[in-house]
Amino acid sequence: MLIHPWDAPIDGSEWRQWLGGHDFGQLIAPGRGRDLPVVVPTHFSFDGAEAVWLHLARANPVWAALEEHPRALLTVVGEYVYVPSDWNAKPGTDPRDGVPTSYYAAVQLSCDVRVVDDPAEKAALLHRQLAQFQPATERAPVLPSDRNLPGIRGIELTVTAVAGKFKYGGNRTPEHRHELAARLAARNGPMDAGAREHLLRRTT
Repeated sequence: MLIHPWDAPIDGSEWRQWLGGHDFGQLIAPGRGRDLPVVVPTHFSFDGAEAVWLHLARANPVWAALEEHPRALLTVVGEYVYVPSDWNAKPGTDPRDGVPTSYYAAVQLSCDVRVVDDPAEKAALLHRQLAQFQPATERAPVLPSDRNLPGIRGIELTVTAVAGKFKYGGNRTPEHRHELAARLAARNGPMDAGAREHLLRRTT
């Protein structure tokens, strides 16, 4: 992922806080000697520091790739919007000569992989995810003897490297960025409010 200096996280807390507010991404397992990696869209749980947990069906094709090479990339993207060419034209220039762009936040975690097959560990993993995703829903406890557990396998990811990007006009002047924020507010598209928040937060 190309990360210009003005798009890099301000510090380690920025990407951690952002990732803590997201729970769905793509797990990419390269395996060894494959034409293409195995890519799995999935919910996940992040501990806020260096560990991620998730579970997948035992029939998922990702397991063979993870056995070949226990490494994976978890990539998460959010608050993405299209910035039209006339918006992005530098102030004082012809808007017709502007170049369009995209604004988005992205975090990519390079990880060591540990597959979880122990029934007690899988039950604990599911407890963690149920508490995260449906805290207000009453549900019977998941026990190691649960008849559904053999149908899934768990994954524990240990983060070894992070690539974070917050592409929100960091190469534009503060005045231009405030103008862009106003345009996003006026358009009010599905993710414009989130993108505007990032843009203003990172404008000094």
